[in-house]
Amino acid sequence: MSVSPEIILTADGSHTLFVPELDEHYHSVNGAIQESTHIFINIGLHQVQKETIRIFEVGFGTGLNAFLTLTDEYTKEKTIHYTAIEAYPLPLEIITKLNYAEQYPTSGQLLFQGLHKAEWDKVVKITPYFRLKKLTGDLTSFDYNLIEESVDIIYFDAFAPDKQPDMWTQDIFDRMYAITAPQGVLVTYCAKGSVRRMMQQAGYKVERLPGPPGKREMLRATK
Repeated sequence: MSVSPEIILTADGSHTLFVPELDEHYHSVNGAIQESTHIFINIGLHQVQKETIRIFEVGFGTGLNAFLTLTDEYTKEKTIHYTAIEAYPLPLEIITKLNYAEQYPTSGQLLFQGLHKAEWDKVVKITPYFRLKKLTGDLTSFDYNLIEESVDIIYFDAFAPDKQPDMWTQDIFDRMYAITAPQGVLVTYCAKGSVRRMMQQAGYKVERLPGPPGKREMLRATK
């Protein structure tokens, strides 16, 4: 897939990207920041009661989920080890036009840029407490040995099942379960029954929870 995204303004004033080849958006048109904050931060990150939190993100994309994690008050006194996989890294000329850091002082904007300028396939210290490793590759052929320790939370933010069905298979969720730490969680915007059943088959306990604006439900799976 060649990615030539268009920048779109969403209902909460933050940007998303539209990919014509897939007829798909990176984030909800009903509010990109609202969506990511609700799903990945409030219902995901805030449920992990540890001082050191290991995160695995499926689909680094715009870096919004990583940025919200980095700047969230909950993580200020915690150590974050953040690993993300991305098959189609976005060019900096797109990244520099996104407005996610506009509400922050200059330091926040530098952090957002730092996430994207960080070298790929290498651990980079973004702050003294936030370490980032961006992996280039496809989850379907991913070497899971690169995840050296089990993870406390998985941000499952792949494109929708009808757009990328190979990212939503029983094998994928079996592998996600295998790298999840005890009491660890996986959160995703998707609430399809078939996805919920695959998570359950993998071994997760799965909850349907209220979704962000414009979406009735989402899923949280716990090991």
